[in-house]
Amino acid sequence: MAGGTIVVGVDGSEQSRRALRWAVRQAWLTGARLEAVLAWEPPFSGTGASVAADGPRNLQDIAEKVLAESVDKAVGPEPPVAINARAEEGTPAQVLLKAAGDESVTLLVVGSRGLGGFTGALLGSVSEYCAQHAPCPVTIVRGR
Repeated sequence: MAGGTIVVGVDGSEQSRRALRWAVRQAWLTGARLEAVLAWEPPFSGTGASVAADGPRNLQDIAEKVLAESVDKAVGPEPPVAINARAEEGTPAQVLLKAAGDESVTLLVVGSRGLGGFTGALLGSVSEYCAQHAPCPVTIVRGR
């Protein structure tokens, strides 16, 4: 995996921050580049972050702020590897699979479940869809 790229899905949830911490360690161990990707689609509320009500009105700006805050909460202001963070409009599965489709990507990392869905579910719909359709290996980070 050395020299490749790891893509990790972030949505502001604690599960996605666990996935990000795992991906940071993996990138550090393997020398891979790391991309943290947040997908958003209207209506996007910024759930999981402390975006002020009088803050930016543009959904892309809010998504970028949620992503930056999630990265900071997960790994602090000086992570051991460089993180290329980007927010992109679209459904989470669509955006993650598009990012994973780049030929440099060697691994997609997602949390077992994110902000939506059924609380008792063992595997979220996005992580399940990515595991079934990604063009590269997928790691699903569960629990603590």
